[in-house]
Amino acid sequence: MDDDTTIGKAATPVASLAALPLKSGSRGRGFARAEAQVARGIGLTKLGATYVEVPPGKSAWPYHVHHAIDEMFVVLEGQGRYRLGDATYDVGPGDVLGAPRGGQALAHKLTNSGATTLRYLAISSVADADVCEYPDSGKFAAASEFGPDAEGFSIVARLDAECGYWDDEPDAAP
Repeated sequence: MDDDTTIGKAATPVASLAALPLKSGSRGRGFARAEAQVARGIGLTKLGATYVEVPPGKSAWPYHVHHAIDEMFVVLEGQGRYRLGDATYDVGPGDVLGAPRGGQALAHKLTNSGATTLRYLAISSVADADVCEYPDSGKFAAASEFGPDAEGFSIVARLDAECGYWDDEPDAAP
């Protein structure tokens, strides 16, 4: 084996969470986060991992469910309230949370319920395409590629704006 072999596209299979450059984002009064991609940096292509920091009283993302991706969250520091379907759970350091792919009964959201920053790893399977539902807002998102370098098709729309498969196709009229 060649000594210059790299792991995937990474120069090293080791990353220090404390050294990762964080990208911050926020929306309104309920959402804020700082995050760093982990998996790609250590050469993984079929497993996703993101390090996430959430300030007190905020959530990183809205209540949602993936149809093609399983997710798992590992709480490193802080306290949270995990909503999964109709249930809620108080979580803290060392807790591992499952978010299976599926329908609206498996929608999830993690909110910082403590007085300090909530820090966790979000780990997921990887798919070439995904559909997400957002039950609280009646939306869905579909993407053929996603992530920081995505160039594929994506759309966010309302579930109540349905149309038929053949609607408005020029040569489909009976």
